[in-house]
Amino acid sequence: MNVPVISAESATELPKGVVGLKVLSVKHYTDHLFSFKVERPASFRFRSGEFVMIGLMVDGKALLRAYSIASPSWDDELEFFSIKVPDGPLTSKLLHIQPGDQIVMRPKPVGTLVHDALLPGSRLFLFSTGTGIAPFASVIRDPETYEKFDRVILTHATREVSELAYGYEVVGATLDNEFLGEMVAGKLEHLACTTREQSERMGRITTWIDDGRLAEFAGGPLNPETDRVMICGSMDMLKSLKAICEEKGFIEGSNSSPGQFVIEKAFVD
Repeated sequence: MNVPVISAESATELPKGVVGLKVLSVKHYTDHLFSFKVERPASFRFRSGEFVMIGLMVDGKALLRAYSIASPSWDDELEFFSIKVPDGPLTSKLLHIQPGDQIVMRPKPVGTLVHDALLPGSRLFLFSTGTGIAPFASVIRDPETYEKFDRVILTHATREVSELAYGYEVVGATLDNEFLGEMVAGKLEHLACTTREQSERMGRITTWIDDGRLAEFAGGPLNPETDRVMICGSMDMLKSLKAICEEKGFIEGSNSSPGQFVIEKAFVD
C-alpha cells in the first residue's frame, strides 16, 4: 500500500496555510518506529526544539498532527521521527511514504522546548521517552546549546533495545560532525535505558532519579540553582517528571517567562 503522491501540478489545490514538501529519504528502525527527511522551504525558519503540524492530504483535506522537528535550525532539510500506529488516522498512512512522495506542513513552528524558555544554567538535562527524543535530536545539534551550557545530558528510555537505535545514531553523528564535533566533545552525554527488555541500563528515568543512579551518572543530583531541564515523552512521564522537578524547587518556564524546566505536550495520533 502506497500513499498517493501529491504532484507538483496539484500543489495549487492545497488548502490555504499549508505547503507541500517532497520526501527525500525514509528509514525504518523497527516495526513501529521510522524517520524521514523532507525538503525545507527557503523561507521557513524555526528554533531548535520546536514542532510543526505535518501530515497528508486525505480525501481532499489536510490531515495534520503535531511533530517535533528533529533536525537543527541550521539544517537544509527537515527531519521527523515517528511512531507507526496501524489504526492511527495519520501514521497508518504516513508510514508508507517513500522518497519522491509529498507530505504537507503548516509552516508555523511553536513549542516550549527552546532555549528562550529557560534561564541560564550550567547543566542541561534532556529527559525523553520513545519518540520524545525528536526535539532533543534538534537541540543537541544546535551550537547555541553548547554556548549556553557546560554539560548536556540526554536521557532516552524505551521499552526495547531496538527502540534506542535512533538516539544512538543521532548522538554518534553529532559527535562525528566536522563542525560540531569539537564543540560537543566532553559536553554531550547520553544515557539510554530500557524499561522492559533486559539491557545494560534498566529502569524508568524517574527510578534513576529516585534511586540516585542519575546523580551518580551526572556527577550530582538535580539542582535548580545550576540545572535546567527539558522533558518530552508520554503523558504519564511528563506528569511524573514535572512533579519531581517541582518537588526539587524547579520553576516551570515558558517563552514569555523563562524558568528552570519546560515540558512539551504535543503528540502524534
